[in-house]
Amino acid sequence: MGEVYKPQYPNLKLLKGGGRVPVVKEVHEIAHKISSMEIRGAGKIARFAAYALQLQAEKSKATNVDDFWYEMKQAAKILYETRPTAVSLPNALRYVMHRGKIAYESGAELEQLRFIIINAAKEFIHNSEKAIERIGEMGAKRIEDGDVIMTHCHSKAAISVMKTAWEQGKDIKVIVTETRPKWQGKITAKELASYGIPVIYVVDSAARHYMKMTDKVVMGADSITVNGAIINKIGTALIALTAKEHRVWTMIAAETYKFHPETMLGQLVEIEMRDPTEVIPEEELRAWPKNIEVWNPAFDVTPPEYIDVIITERGIIPPSAAIDILKEEFGWALKYREPWED
Repeated sequence: MGEVYKPQYPNLKLLKGGGRVPVVKEVHEIAHKISSMEIRGAGKIARFAAYALQLQAEKSKATNVDDFWYEMKQAAKILYETRPTAVSLPNALRYVMHRGKIAYESGAELEQLRFIIINAAKEFIHNSEKAIERIGEMGAKRIEDGDVIMTHCHSKAAISVMKTAWEQGKDIKVIVTETRPKWQGKITAKELASYGIPVIYVVDSAARHYMKMTDKVVMGADSITVNGAIINKIGTALIALTAKEHRVWTMIAAETYKFHPETMLGQLVEIEMRDPTEVIPEEELRAWPKNIEVWNPAFDVTPPEYIDVIITERGIIPPSAAIDILKEEFGWALKYREPWED
């Protein structure tokens, strides 16, 4: 339980020229940082995954197009296997590799294919960053002057909503939960404070206690399913449930590449289980009785009925409209195998 990706150098099968496939060390390093949560947050993970493919394409020393494409597929597989829950990662890989696969199967030459992949990666990163700005602009319209907002974990999209509202002159205050066991709430609290926003930092278990002074809940998402359920950092569902109990609006800020296409075919979202030592230090855990198990799920599932709206760069939608976004954005993906598969 909780195994993290371990870099291995180099890889795999013999190429036409007789050498082995060199997946560049930067891809392994980024994969390790994603797996160990040094790189965290669904949007950031997606952008780094695209950037890793860009680096592979730029640094590849392949001398023919077949070897180059095989390298790209191996790099994508390494990245794909790092975090099972955050769908932003495979969606970023699909965005880049699908365009590469079309070019490769259409007979593109080596430098032409390299250019297409590098350009697709840069395009994804640019679109992702602009999406956050757009989400901030739309979400801020739902924030009123004087609102007290509660947030959980660290979401660039959710922060964009609060930051934009503050920059519009709205007098807001934000309650930030600590988000154990990795303490992402500390990152959020410091970032919001750096913009001048007043912040109240509380332990996770105080969320219900302070919900009575909360006007809105704004959180991010790692994945969104076809029925509008939200997969996000553990504790999200409890906060959304508490908000519903107090009749407090819950808004989820998420880019469209966080919608999970496989859920249209009935696939369940795997909830990542992480290392127990993130909860209990290893030395202390060794001294514990052997009949105590420490479980450390990274995410939970928030039912759509606990969510009022989802704010995307395409517009503000109810959870029930998630299927429309999925059909429009990823309907093509259901017709093909993953572009990094043989």
